[in-house]
Amino acid sequence: MTSSIPAIGTRTADGATLQAVFLDLDGTLVDTEGFWWEAEAEVFAGLGHILDDAHREVVVGGPMSRSANYLIQVTGVDISLPELSVLLNAAFLARIRRGVPLMPGARRLLAELAAHEVPTALVSASHRAVVDQMLHSLGPEHFRLTLAGDDLVRTKPHPDPYLTAAARLGAAPERCAVVEDTLTGVTAGEAAGCPVVAVPSVTPIPPAAGRTVVRSLEEVDLPFLRSLITESRGGVH
Repeated sequence: MTSSIPAIGTRTADGATLQAVFLDLDGTLVDTEGFWWEAEAEVFAGLGHILDDAHREVVVGGPMSRSANYLIQVTGVDISLPELSVLLNAAFLARIRRGVPLMPGARRLLAELAAHEVPTALVSASHRAVVDQMLHSLGPEHFRLTLAGDDLVRTKPHPDPYLTAAARLGAAPERCAVVEDTLTGVTAGEAAGCPVVAVPSVTPIPPAAGRTVVRSLEEVDLPFLRSLITESRGGVH
């Protein structure tokens, strides 16, 4: 989904404007990080390898190409990256076709952003087929724009996805709030110059300048996101 509709800013008390909100998918809006690990374990079991749980923290949150390449290296399995990617996507899609659980607070946040006409983009490192399938659970009407990992040459942790989302919505990155659940995604948002809210899902995310860490999306609402635009970027929250 893309749109040429210009961003509709939401003005704060001091005149600063939140121009858009960018939301990650896996682990942020939908509780699927466990699904990915199950798909990876299933595929590798079929290839004759039992994955050690120690690998889980390494592969979570990153683009599938990076995770798949890492698992090929540590297991020594005789398969190419493109071949493995096809198997992993197929196994994951089979799981999510039955629907995906939303993270606490996700549906309320999406409804609030839509009600106030805040331009919202879904920015994911997952493949387009996966993103489009999950939109059935999230509601495509909640997003002005969606970007998948294979829509761009470089995905997270590079800033390209967030810079692209801002450009397509006609917004300034520093006035776009990013919500992410992994350090990979947080790194991408910060590199793009966006104020970032970290909602850790599997692994901890340390506080840092310009970064706000919360426990759940239930702590995130429109006034909270607006406040990120007016607060000093040098503070640690």
